[in-house]
Amino acid sequence: MNKPTAASSDHGNDHSRNLDRYIGPILRGQRQAQGLTLADVATLAGVSRGMLSKIENGQVSTSLDTLHQIVSALGITLSQLFRNFDVPEGSAQHVKAGEGLEVVRRGTKRGHTYHLLAYDQGPQKQIEPFLILMDDAAEVFPTFLHPGVEFVYVLEGEMEYRHGRSTYLLKPGDSLTFQGNIPHGPEKLLKVPIKILSVMNYGSNGDH
Repeated sequence: MNKPTAASSDHGNDHSRNLDRYIGPILRGQRQAQGLTLADVATLAGVSRGMLSKIENGQVSTSLDTLHQIVSALGITLSQLFRNFDVPEGSAQHVKAGEGLEVVRRGTKRGHTYHLLAYDQGPQKQIEPFLILMDDAAEVFPTFLHPGVEFVYVLEGEMEYRHGRSTYLLKPGDSLTFQGNIPHGPEKLLKVPIKILSVMNYGSNGDH
């Protein structure tokens, strides 16, 4: 059997150190939240006070059996202890209410505004969610065409919406899903203001 290389050994040591640094603060936080001293938990878990202190400070690695004794003394489980370990860092786009990027769509006027709620970097886009506001019942809307699939959900107001040769009456809570390469758009605004969520899914290619 081949001996582990220095690189693989270093990687294992790094992983072990990361685990120790993760475990320690959680155990200490759980103990302090319950008003317990090091001596209290050490006695309940059957380990020395000095060992528990080193574990809490990430100075030593401990066996699974010992760790199980400690978490049991704290009234938690191993699964609860490790639930946030090695979880990928999030990178979600958070858009606060009213802070979506306002964009101008070709053919729209003042009474028809789009707020882009998320965006992809670069020339290719897979998805575009818009909050669309319409408050001018007299406005004449253009016909829209684009790749992919569009999902429309009505939050407020009423309107007739055309897709190809069909017209749909949309009220709050109604939704419509359709192919974007067929002519579509608002036909008549029946009750303003109208607020809709529109999500355009361009697929994996995203060229548009």
